[in-house]
Amino acid sequence: MRRGISIAAAVTVVALAATACGGSDDKADGKPKDPKDVSGTITYWDTSDAATEAPTYKALIKQFEAKYPKIKVNYQSVPFTDVEQKFKSAAKSGKGAPDVVRTDVGLMAEYASLGYIAPLDGTAALKNTSDFSTGAMNTAKFNGKTYGVPSVTDTLGLLYNKDLLKKAGLAKPPATWDEFIADAKTIKKKTGAYGTYVNPDSYFLLPLLYSNGADMADPSAKKITVSDSSAVTALTTAKKIYDEASMKVDFANAYQNMQTAFKNGKVAMLIQGPWSVSDDLTGSAFKGKEANLGYAPVPAGAGGKAQAPTGGHNLAVYQGSGNLDASYLFTQFMTSTESQITIAEKTGTLPTRTSAYTTAVTSNAKIAGFKPILEKTARPRVALPQVGSLFTPLQQNYVKILQGDSSVKSGLDATAKQFQTLLPGYSIG
Repeated sequence: MRRGISIAAAVTVVALAATACGGSDDKADGKPKDPKDVSGTITYWDTSDAATEAPTYKALIKQFEAKYPKIKVNYQSVPFTDVEQKFKSAAKSGKGAPDVVRTDVGLMAEYASLGYIAPLDGTAALKNTSDFSTGAMNTAKFNGKTYGVPSVTDTLGLLYNKDLLKKAGLAKPPATWDEFIADAKTIKKKTGAYGTYVNPDSYFLLPLLYSNGADMADPSAKKITVSDSSAVTALTTAKKIYDEASMKVDFANAYQNMQTAFKNGKVAMLIQGPWSVSDDLTGSAFKGKEANLGYAPVPAGAGGKAQAPTGGHNLAVYQGSGNLDASYLFTQFMTSTESQITIAEKTGTLPTRTSAYTTAVTSNAKIAGFKPILEKTARPRVALPQVGSLFTPLQQNYVKILQGDSSVKSGLDATAKQFQTLLPGYSIG
């Protein structure tokens, strides 16, 4: 189904704009409003892990309320898997949407195109923006405006079991996909463990596409590129990894089985993100021996460059909020250097501000491991409102390719045709 602005949504956008203009403003009589005079109650939807991360955010909210006693924050924990549809439904209807939402960076363009979130340029929400990493800041922009403030960031890298690589006689992790396949075979032959476990989720296919000079689409040319020759090369490599280097994949429960196999030493290398490390360290291969977990960039492809998608979360302000001033101040506070340092130290997530990478923060092995990977390989996903929808047909056909039910070319051709229903006016190039 096409993700665009329906008639109902367009009406909602007009209503939201009117609400926003009629609510509080960042200025009064042409002068900036004094933060000490800002008052009201705002609702914040937090998608961080309710058990391990939410307590840190709740503690920061208490600090915010102490600093701004006239502002109260209604904290609500919303599961990451539920927040997209819940927020869009509330924003479209104009009922029940939060004033501030923690959102996946991949959803910014869609929310902005629908008029659900407010542009933040010139507001109190954006302060000291030069301190944000370029990659993180780019995830918050759409059509020349800034719609979010980067909170935490991540990317995909190559996690590996140092002991298994050493037993296989490998002095370093693979730097190319060809080396990745060759090393996986060596590991299996010399240790009995599998080289890798292919994650059939299409998001984890992006490093292969990017490193071969491919992508899903080209907005500047209005072309669908997911079936071009570079994409065929990428998927051919992915199929070869699956056939020659991977443990057998249980497609019904791939992620959990992949994690279990890696953390217990049955698989030596994974393309994964920093969110998995806490789980990795509970397995027999790494529990009590954290130093055995290695971090490296994703391998490079035929394009000669290793690249992976920039991930993470931004804070966005609802366009229809009746308390914009308070929302801006809250967003600024929660993304400040001081708050990011606290979040990084307590949760192990990676900051988006360069100033937040203190000695204490980088003493965390996960943060120290992924920081250079972010700087070296992370790049934004294609900036399209429909980008989230594109992953579904890509994944469906990717699975068919891996399972042998479709050739690489026919699978990608089918994906490109499905993309055309989601990207009106785009040609297959």
